[in-house]
Amino acid sequence: MTERELVDACLANERSAQKELYDQFSGQMMAVCLRYAGNPNDAADMMQEGFIKVFEKLGQYKGDGALGAWIRRVMVNSALIHIRKEKRHAFQESIDEAYDLHITDFNVLSELAAKDILALIAQLPTGYRTVFNLYAIEGYSHKEIAEKLEISESTSKTQFHKAKIQLRNQLNALEQGR
Repeated sequence: MTERELVDACLANERSAQKELYDQFSGQMMAVCLRYAGNPNDAADMMQEGFIKVFEKLGQYKGDGALGAWIRRVMVNSALIHIRKEKRHAFQESIDEAYDLHITDFNVLSELAAKDILALIAQLPTGYRTVFNLYAIEGYSHKEIAEKLEISESTSKTQFHKAKIQLRNQLNALEQGR
């Protein structure tokens, strides 16, 4: 079944097509949600809310790009809505609290697997983790992040800088432990 046929069948409320779409994309989308949630329970909630949105808004999918990319955007937006509802206070810090550090090389980075790096990211506080994911992984600008999270652009920059600082500290601790 092509992506268009799958979408059309889902829009026709064919349960088997809806299950197929979910089965095809749920693994990838759980990985996306885990990056934002930091724990499996919150990630499962985000993913459930995200797939509800996917099925509600599937008629808006125009087929211009890959279906997986469209679902990912819906999932990221759903995760952000979840975070805004649950963790609003996580973004309440001033740019004055941030300071800039120069990037240094860490030998430990070359030894870490992607899952290890994602585990370090998952340990970040919600605000740091959310902005880090949006900026460093998803490629949003600080202006776009500020609009999506309903925070100031300077708060987005602060959260990103603090995330980098905390990740550097975690990496230094790993390197010293080796």
